[in-house]
Amino acid sequence: MTAATALTRGVPVVGRRAFVEVIMGMPISLHVKALDAGRPDIAQAAGNVFAVLRTVDDLFSLWRPDSELSRLQAGAVLAGECHPWQADVLDLCLEAEERTGGLFTAWHTPEGGHPSYDPTGLVKGWALERAADMLRVVPGISFCLNAGGDLIVGQGRGMTGLAPTWTVGIEDPHYPGRVAATVEVSAGAVATSGSAARGAHILDPRTGQRIMRAGSASVVGPDLMWADVWATAAFVDAYAARALMQARAPESSLTVL
Repeated sequence: MTAATALTRGVPVVGRRAFVEVIMGMPISLHVKALDAGRPDIAQAAGNVFAVLRTVDDLFSLWRPDSELSRLQAGAVLAGECHPWQADVLDLCLEAEERTGGLFTAWHTPEGGHPSYDPTGLVKGWALERAADMLRVVPGISFCLNAGGDLIVGQGRGMTGLAPTWTVGIEDPHYPGRVAATVEVSAGAVATSGSAARGAHILDPRTGQRIMRAGSASVVGPDLMWADVWATAAFVDAYAARALMQARAPESSLTVL
């Protein structure tokens, strides 16, 4: 049925609108579905989403020497002077390490170097969840917020049980550009960890060595931060992570490619 036919028959037509900004060194896209996708409050909410993410980048980026975390690690500011989110993220990193049995950690010791704290692997998912809160209060929308292939699908007020389903593709890590699997999500998150996009950037906390193998681990769950944490843990050790997820995150599912 075309949009014109639907209108003449009195069938509501769901519109779609996209917003994109480059923040945290990556393109972040927001797609919104609504009966009137051009509403000013939707544009305002999108602006609020990106404002939250820019604030997170100001606080946590380790690629920017002017970020709060970089200045904290350089001794330019004291912990008591920092934004409360620094303490929140630190606590979550400790919890993530405990929940994953050490398969995920924010503390790394490079060969011949000193231990360092890098919460990057947790911050992105945590930040997107905070940003998505700006959308969950908007009436009559469904949305997909995507950063580097990790995404949140959610609903605004009044859409419970009525929101459109989004089809999310999981890329085949062995054949870039090919979709290996799809999942249908109306509310939840999808996160993938692997080496296809960024090379051997994930360390095995048990050895301190970079994981050189190909492949990926994808997790579908209710919260992007935890989906991302579990995906990283599963790429490190899929067998151990799967057993831990069954006990500690039974609401999530794991796909290993």
